[in-house]
Amino acid sequence: MVKPRLILVLGDQLSQGLSALRAGDKSRDIVVMAEVMAEGSYVRHHPQKIVLVLSAMRHFAAELQAQGWQVAYTRLDDPDNSQSIGGELLRHAAVHGATEVLATRPGEWRLIAALNDLPLTVSQHPDDRFLCSDAEFATWAKGRKQLRMEWFYRDMRRKTGLLMQGDDPAGGQWNFDHDNRKPARADLLRPRPPRFAPDAVTAAVIALVRDRFADHFGGLDGFGWATTRPEAQQALDHFITHALPRFGDEQDAMLQDDPTLSHALISPYLNIGLLGWHEVCKAAEDAWRAGRAPLNAVEGFVRQIIGWREFIRGIYFLEGPDYTTRNALGAQRALPPLFWGAKTQMACLSQAVGQTRDLAYAHHIQRLMVTGNFAMLAGVNPAEVHDWYLSVYIDAFEWVEAPNTIGMSQFADGGVVGSKPYAASGAYIDRMSDYCAGCAYRVKDKTGAKACPFNLLYWDFLLRHRDRFAKNPRMAQMYRTWDKMDATRRDTVLTEAADFLRRLDAGETV
Repeated sequence: MVKPRLILVLGDQLSQGLSALRAGDKSRDIVVMAEVMAEGSYVRHHPQKIVLVLSAMRHFAAELQAQGWQVAYTRLDDPDNSQSIGGELLRHAAVHGATEVLATRPGEWRLIAALNDLPLTVSQHPDDRFLCSDAEFATWAKGRKQLRMEWFYRDMRRKTGLLMQGDDPAGGQWNFDHDNRKPARADLLRPRPPRFAPDAVTAAVIALVRDRFADHFGGLDGFGWATTRPEAQQALDHFITHALPRFGDEQDAMLQDDPTLSHALISPYLNIGLLGWHEVCKAAEDAWRAGRAPLNAVEGFVRQIIGWREFIRGIYFLEGPDYTTRNALGAQRALPPLFWGAKTQMACLSQAVGQTRDLAYAHHIQRLMVTGNFAMLAGVNPAEVHDWYLSVYIDAFEWVEAPNTIGMSQFADGGVVGSKPYAASGAYIDRMSDYCAGCAYRVKDKTGAKACPFNLLYWDFLLRHRDRFAKNPRMAQMYRTWDKMDATRRDTVLTEAADFLRRLDAGETV
C-alpha cells in the first residue's frame, strides 16, 4: 500500500492553485491545516488579524473537502493540539503513517527553518503565486550598485504587458506620482469599503479569539473583513467601481474622520491568498481601458502590486534570515508606550495608533510618515518597531512587513530598500492631513513649548547622523539649511529635542 503524504497549507496560503496542492494526489494525500498558538503569539498579533486568518482557514478547508480532499484540520481549542506547525505535522504523520510532507515554501525564514528541521522528508515547493520568482529577482539584482523599485517595476510592466502600448508605457510615462500626492477633503459622499457580517464560522472564531487572546492590543468589535474568496472578490469589485477613480489623487492623504479614503483594503486578501496579483491588476487596467478610471489612479495602484509588493518580497528573500536584525543607524530607544495606546498629545500619532487599535488597519502614509517617521526620528530600536508592525496590522506577514519597516520606514538596512531615510518635519503631515488643526502642539512653531515634536526631532535626527547623510545628494540641501540657521536657534532646537526625548523615556505624556 502506498503511504499517504501530508500536504501542508498555511494560513496565508489559501489559494486553490497552491503549488503544494498541485503536487498532491487526492486519492492518497492528506491536507494538514492547523490553528496553533505558536503562530498566534510569536508576536502579539491583533485579534482581528487572528480572526481573519483562522476563519479564512476554516472556510478554505471546507472548500477543499468539498472538492474531494481529505483534510486533517486542527482547531485551536482541540485538546490534542500540539500548538505548533511542526508538532501538528509530526502528530498527523504518526497517525497516518506518513514520512513525507509537501509544502509551499512559507513567507517567513522562521517557518522555513522549522520545516527543514523536521525528522520527515519535506519538499518545499516554490510559492509561484507571485509574478517574480526568487531566482528571477536575484538575477535582476546581480551586479547592481543599488536596488531601486522604479527600475524593477518597469521590467515587471514589460513582462506582463500591463498598462503598455507596444513597447512604451501607456500615457507616455512610467510613473504618475506627481499627480498622486494631493491632500484630501472630508466628503460624506466618498464610498466606504464594504464590510461583511460574520457568518456562523466567523462568529465562532471571534468568540474563541476573544477568549484566548484577550490581552492582545486591538479590539474585535465590528469585525467585518472578508473571510472567503467570493467576499474578497466583492471587496475588489467595489474598489474598482467606486474608489479606484479617486485612488490616485488621495493615496497619500490623511483625514482623521475618514481612515480609509479611497484605498482598496484588499492587501489582507492578497497576502493570505484569497486574491491574486493578476486578477487585481487586470481589473484595474480594464477599468482604465473602459474609461471608468483615470490613468494616474490605475498606474499608482498597479505600481503598488507588481512594483512595490513584488520588489519588497524579492528583497526579503535576497537579503536572508538576518535582515530583521539590522540596525544601520544604531537606534536603541525602547518602543514608547504611546504605540500601544498610551495617551499622547500628538494628534497624528493618536489618530494613527487609535485607528490601528480599532481596525487593525492604517494606510501606507500613516505607517510610513506618522508612526514610522516618529520612531526613526526618535531613534527607536528597529527590531521593536518591526515587531510592532508585524503585530498590529491585519495585512502584516514578515516577507512584506520586514522590508517595509526595516528598510523603507526605519532605514535600518543602510539603504538596501531606499536611497534616503523617509524623514520629515511636521510640515509634511500638515500638508497631507487635517491632523494638525486640532493638535495640542503647533505645527508652525519650530521651537518653544508648543513646537511640533516632529520639527524638533527632524533636525536632531539629521545632526545625529550627519556623517552618514551629509553627502547624500537628496539630503545635502537640508544640511546647508541647518548650517545657515542662527547659532542660538540651532542650540535651542537641539536642547528642546533632547528634553522631549528625556520626557518620552521617562514615560511622561508627550
